[in-house]
Amino acid sequence: MNSRPQPTFVLVRPQMGENIGAAARAMWNFGLDRMRIVAPRDGWPNQKAVAMASGAGRLLDEAMLTDDLPGALEDATYVFATTARPRDITKPVFAPERAMQVAAEKIAAGEKVAVLFGPERAGLENDDVARANAIITVPVNPEFFSLNLAQCVLLTGYEWQRASTDYEMEVNDPRGDWANGEEVEALARHYEEKLDDAGFFWPEAKAPNMKLNLRNLWSRMPLTRADVQTLHGLLRQMARKRQNITDEGSEGS
Repeated sequence: MNSRPQPTFVLVRPQMGENIGAAARAMWNFGLDRMRIVAPRDGWPNQKAVAMASGAGRLLDEAMLTDDLPGALEDATYVFATTARPRDITKPVFAPERAMQVAAEKIAAGEKVAVLFGPERAGLENDDVARANAIITVPVNPEFFSLNLAQCVLLTGYEWQRASTDYEMEVNDPRGDWANGEEVEALARHYEEKLDDAGFFWPEAKAPNMKLNLRNLWSRMPLTRADVQTLHGLLRQMARKRQNITDEGSEGS
């Protein structure tokens, strides 16, 4: 594996082995070799992916395979989601050039950056995008905005190569120990569970969108591990206080 700091490219539920192989070739064109594959439709390993990867087959051999997106983002501290469709989600939106400049800055500061690429047919779902900190949108023809998976990977990889050669990539993090994806995911689940117990997600028909908005809130916040522990502690104390009040009310009745 290339030891030079770089982002991880995550293929989310890719549908065709040929596109996975072509994405591997596109990554290796620009010295990127950290691929993760989430729930590939046609299973794994995939011989069509191997055939298409040609000289980049090593990326497929070393790729991390996960059943779901949280598993692929456990160690990530900053996540970009690529999407061509407008989203009713409040997040920073970057063109690929600026996104990879931001990625280079964050990686140089000690963060672990991931870039999500969605399935060929419809792209990332809103639940996927909700786990990202920012969006990458390519300024393409509005009458034909569909990009092939490998094309999107190639374009992002090219911009990474440009950004990283212009930026000093020595890792140095003066700002703190950033929370990774696994820790933020646990925080999100903790709040969802306790808020659900408290009856916050009401009416029931609006609950899915309320949970999506809450998850977007976490992904927009740059959280350190200390922040996450503080927020866990705050919620535990509030839940404990609520339970004490409930118990006292029961004793007095």
